[in-house]
Amino acid sequence: IEVNGELGEVADIKIFHTQLVTLRNKVIFIPNNEVIAGNIINYTEKNAYRLDMVIGIGYDDDLLKAKQVLMEMMEADDRVMKSPAPSVIVGELGDNSVNLVARPWIRFKDSPAIQADMTEQVKLRFDKEGISFPYPQRDVHVYEHKAA
Repeated sequence: IEVNGELGEVADIKIFHTQLVTLRNKVIFIPNNEVIAGNIINYTEKNAYRLDMVIGIGYDDDLLKAKQVLMEMMEADDRVMKSPAPSVIVGELGDNSVNLVARPWIRFKDSPAIQADMTEQVKLRFDKEGISFPYPQRDVHVYEHKAA
């Protein structure tokens, strides 16, 4: 769950506090008055969790090829659910890149591993396929001012 901006698994509930253990094994004690007063987000109540991974490609790259590669990668990963099916959308036409959003449906507890694995695999596969990751850039125009 996520409570008061803290994400973790409920380890214990006492009279005065709730104890969470984070994904990095930190123990957090949240006063119950804050738990009751705020929102509680439960990431495991439902079986499926959608992970949104933003991947920027160059404007000159083949958009459909990049989407196909991302879909192939998600479909090949056994941790990605078949139903609901994963998808890839164009999320934004950014300043320096076309930002694709890969959306696999997974179990929440798998999200850190899938995020790390997919990020590495995307870099290796896009390099192999000739799809670029653009660097932020700015065009600077220099004007010469002539004194009168």
